[in-house]
Amino acid sequence: MTSSREGRRLPGLEILGLVAIVGLAAVLRLHDLPTRGSWDADQGHDMLVLVRFVQDGVWPLLGPPTSIGDFHHGALYYYLLAPAAWLGGGDPTWVVGEIALSGVAAVAVTWWVARSMAGPVAGFVAGLVLAVSAAAVDGSTFIWNPNLIALSSAIAVAGAWRAWTTRRAAWWLVAAVGLAVTMQCHVLGIVMLPPLAALLVADARRPGRRTAVLGVSLAGLGLIVLSYTPLIANELRTGFTETQRALAFLRSGGSPVALDPLSRVLFAGLRVVAWPLVGLVTDAPVAALLITAVVVAIVVLRWLSATGDERTAIRWLGATLAWSALALGLGTAGLATVVPGLPVDHYHAFLDPIVAIVVGIGAAALWRSRTPATRGTTSTSAAAVLIGPAAAVVLVGVLLAWNALHQPPEVAADGGYPAALRAAERVVRTEGDRVGLIASLPAFKSAEAYAFPLRRLGSNVHPALIDPMGGVDSLTVLCDSLFNEAIGAACAGPAEDRLAQTVSAYGKVVHLADRFEGAPGRWLSVYLANP
Repeated sequence: MTSSREGRRLPGLEILGLVAIVGLAAVLRLHDLPTRGSWDADQGHDMLVLVRFVQDGVWPLLGPPTSIGDFHHGALYYYLLAPAAWLGGGDPTWVVGEIALSGVAAVAVTWWVARSMAGPVAGFVAGLVLAVSAAAVDGSTFIWNPNLIALSSAIAVAGAWRAWTTRRAAWWLVAAVGLAVTMQCHVLGIVMLPPLAALLVADARRPGRRTAVLGVSLAGLGLIVLSYTPLIANELRTGFTETQRALAFLRSGGSPVALDPLSRVLFAGLRVVAWPLVGLVTDAPVAALLITAVVVAIVVLRWLSATGDERTAIRWLGATLAWSALALGLGTAGLATVVPGLPVDHYHAFLDPIVAIVVGIGAAALWRSRTPATRGTTSTSAAAVLIGPAAAVVLVGVLLAWNALHQPPEVAADGGYPAALRAAERVVRTEGDRVGLIASLPAFKSAEAYAFPLRRLGSNVHPALIDPMGGVDSLTVLCDSLFNEAIGAACAGPAEDRLAQTVSAYGKVVHLADRFEGAPGRWLSVYLANP
């Protein structure tokens, strides 16, 4: 539906379709929340920060650590999740619930944007595709900073598009808010800035728009800078440590990768497009190639044949996807590698709504390609009339079927937070009232997956670096067998005992009191000091 029709009241059928899509998105995301989401060091870290914030009054100035350097994402991520952490009394399920609701809201915003760009069919398909997306559902069911950026980027796109079509510059402030949240939740959200700026510049160049757009642009820039107030406070307090670490990472050339630049860009493009539609490219390479080819075909064909606002929309969205593949492929080494067993950093999820909208635009174009049958029409020509709608139905049907078969399980492979809580309860039973430490092997991975539930249980066990254990009487060692090679010894005995012997060398003799698997491959060994 073009912008000229946006102000009309929604027909009943469209309202019913929207309610059905949002309801489906909610059903797929909100069931079994305690167990569906994976639980590891990142989730434990985030919950520890949130609990210290809402219960102890310790304001975070930095967000979660990045996976591409020794610096951090934005603290706004924690501020957004703080209400759920406070209302739930520190229960992670409440925080996951807020993230799930943000995923549902992203579906509704995506529906609206696609509808305003190419009509009701485009809106319905885009919303439906994102509602059932297995990757989007999975991203709505556990605690991680990229899991909020689908909504924030959808809001940024919606604000920008609304500003363009209505010629009301104030909508650029909505775009600025969405962009600020996207950039705060993941540093690579800055990739969204050039596409939004390009449309803003095009808007400012239209007759009579320069003054209004310029004024709102400055206000929007102020909002983005304001979102970095915690970071600025941290930099002033610590002597600009974050800036120094980010610059050191850039000077080092980033993380090394084996792929050449062209291969990195192509692989990034595959990951960006395939992720919300068929999942991780390495899990389904053929499906990823096919669906990427379909999306590229939609962009090219509609780029050449669309008219009016739809042509502007598809060219803007297509250029955004191309730019993002280039920027992420060349600028982010991590996007070119997938390590089995480790969490897949889907920081490109800010592009998920755009991919869904492109699919919606393509399906709408196919649906509109039918022409009314006339008297005397032959069976051959009548069949040809249905080719476009049939292709649209097949495209959407295949995507729905694929994602229905690949929905995340009701219980995460690691058992989620309930499994971590049970493990912590066992540690508490073993250690009793002793004051102790919890350490992790390998050392570069924190033990916060279990430090958080231990805190919730009121345990005297605290995360710390290994020291001579002066004043403490127990040592809990978390060992992740996925990193046996990096540790230099196997978990479930050799690695933990070697660490315990190091402690004994300082004069605090310990003995093994319990050893068990808290989750598949994650071993917990509890050592108690001898009397």
